[in-house]
Amino acid sequence: MCGIFGITNYEQTELDKCRQALHCLSHRGPDQWGEFYNEFVYLGHRRLSILDISERGRQPMFDENKEIAIAVNGEIYNFPGLKKELMDAGYNFHSNSDSEVVLHGYKEWGIEKLLERIEGMYAFVIFDKTKNKLFLVRDRVGIKPLYYSFIGSQLAWASELKAIQLFYNDRLSIDYTSLYDFLTYRYIPTPKTLYHDVYKLAPAHYLEFDFDRCKIDIKSYWQLEINKRDSSVDEAAENLRALIQKSVKEQLISDVPIGFFLSGGLDSSTVVAEATNVCADVNTYSIGFDVKSHDETHYADIVARTFKTSHRKKMLDYSTTVKMYDKIKGWYDEPFEETSAFPTFLVSKFAKKHSTVVLTGDGGDEIFGGYNWYKRVEYLTKCRDKLKAFKSIKPLIGSLRNKYRKAIIGRIANKIQPYFLNDFELYARLLGGILHNEKIKYKHLWEIPEDYDDYWYFRKFWRQDLPLLTRLQYLDFHTYLHDDILTKVDRVSMAVALEARVPLLATDLVLFAFSLPENIRYHNGKLKGLIKYAYKNILPEKIIQRGKKGFSIPYWGGRIAGKQATRQEKVLELFDLL
Repeated sequence: MCGIFGITNYEQTELDKCRQALHCLSHRGPDQWGEFYNEFVYLGHRRLSILDISERGRQPMFDENKEIAIAVNGEIYNFPGLKKELMDAGYNFHSNSDSEVVLHGYKEWGIEKLLERIEGMYAFVIFDKTKNKLFLVRDRVGIKPLYYSFIGSQLAWASELKAIQLFYNDRLSIDYTSLYDFLTYRYIPTPKTLYHDVYKLAPAHYLEFDFDRCKIDIKSYWQLEINKRDSSVDEAAENLRALIQKSVKEQLISDVPIGFFLSGGLDSSTVVAEATNVCADVNTYSIGFDVKSHDETHYADIVARTFKTSHRKKMLDYSTTVKMYDKIKGWYDEPFEETSAFPTFLVSKFAKKHSTVVLTGDGGDEIFGGYNWYKRVEYLTKCRDKLKAFKSIKPLIGSLRNKYRKAIIGRIANKIQPYFLNDFELYARLLGGILHNEKIKYKHLWEIPEDYDDYWYFRKFWRQDLPLLTRLQYLDFHTYLHDDILTKVDRVSMAVALEARVPLLATDLVLFAFSLPENIRYHNGKLKGLIKYAYKNILPEKIIQRGKKGFSIPYWGGRIAGKQATRQEKVLELFDLL
């Protein structure tokens, strides 16, 4: 795992600023740094050494003719097979780093074929002097971040927004539609960022920059295609276990110590269970709080005892979390509201004392169907259809909810309102978003166009042709997963130079899960029904039977949320944007 920064068409007088921008990412790569620059381009790389920790793995890497250069953030899990294929084709490898596969693979197959072949989590840049082109690439799911800007004739890119902020400083201007979107989604949706002319590269996309034309083209190289398959629940469970086993095994490759986050939830417990079939010694980490309602360590203890892991846990008191709120600004560089960022940072900091890499259970809710709001939407949608005759009272309910928020009538209106919301309003509400009529003052304050679509991001990935629960999973996979969950994990783990891997998001596992009929995926009508069935004789019964519980802290629900301001408004205040 690493940090990258680069820019095209820079002035020699800007070289020091390029290095400053690169080094502000030193937390992502504290072990080594390297750079390459000529009259066309600056490539910078901060390295967290994982595979081939010697000098041979230093980046940027070059081909033998010094005509192609790469800088890679991430891991290519299937690199051993690809390396053999390339060696058979006559390529000489000078390191044991997985990144070198990207270099020779591009030269042998070209950008499109390379991206078809590699499996992993990655964000990288390729500079090809022979074609006078540069490519920026982000992995299929969006596990690794990549930001870019195109200002004047300059293309800049970075692993985190802060590097571009530092380079351009006061030349950047705030995009107020992004702030408006933040109120709706609790994050700024891809491809937008806090600033005009600065963007997130979308998952499964690559950017091609032509130096001769000074033009960028952005192309998709992979899509989540749902190819339906017939399967019995037993056959599906067997195939699911085989795919999880394969992914966990592939992601255990490392030259540094590996551990596992263990919350005691179904997903992290599944990953740990499969790891014990491969590893003689499995190191697991969990944290807990002195507030009983937010402490899940007893579930983690059950799993650790069952699989005889080397388990470490740390108990924290309330005061630990009270001091953390201001860290949001440094972690995310733009408004972002996700309460589980705090405990994820704390467990990352704890795990880093013993491991450089961890495997997590992230992604399981999206591909196996684990979020409580899926069933909530299903129920409310059925009720809404029966209440169509009363839809005229929707404005009144919204008005009562907003005007009398603390009074009994306001609380009643709050309970009733979801039954009268349309699909996008309902989903935004269940995910903590602020609805249109509740943010009118900001629409005026920020001069948002009257015809602005509050729910454009949901609409973009809303597949009406899919069954409802699959539709919601598909939506989350393309929005909430990478813009919220994976963003959260990447920033707080890399803040302490800890690489977090997500085996449940392997491509073949994602495609398999989405190909199954809903009655198989939600076996017995339950959230995560299939994975529970697949592991019912492997995981402890208490883990199988427990419900979904988010990874949160006691602090957020009290002081930060307050009685008046919403969470989003509190975050905007922190960023001095209100």
